[in-house]
Amino acid sequence: MRDFVEHALELLLKHDMAGFAGLWAEDGVLEFPFAAPGYPKRVEGRDAIREYLRDYPNLLDIREVTAKTVHETTAPGVVVAEFTVAGVVVATQRPYELSYIAVITVEDGAIRSYRDYWSPLAAAEVLGGIDELTAAFSD
Repeated sequence: MRDFVEHALELLLKHDMAGFAGLWAEDGVLEFPFAAPGYPKRVEGRDAIREYLRDYPNLLDIREVTAKTVHETTAPGVVVAEFTVAGVVVATQRPYELSYIAVITVEDGAIRSYRDYWSPLAAAEVLGGIDELTAAFSD
């Protein structure tokens, strides 16, 4: 599972969002339990996840993973990844650094469930305000 997380983070660093989305099972789910108002709480299906992530590199230019801890669990196929990424907000060229916790369930080599825990307030601060956060992640 550690190798799976390493590979996923490498795809993010390469800005390969199609490859990152390709890690999901066809009916896999991406969830945001702490989603801010106006932000989707759940994206279902590999194709929808691919579309959702498509423009992410135009918003945030991830340049490095500054911290990473992977916790193996006793549940088969479940891992908890804590990581911090740093980069640049594309629109403003301001630096950013955000921390995430992801609870990832993998079955048959593909992500069945990815629960992404991050702070909407921290993201809003990085992006310039709550309106910018909402605009960035709404369709």
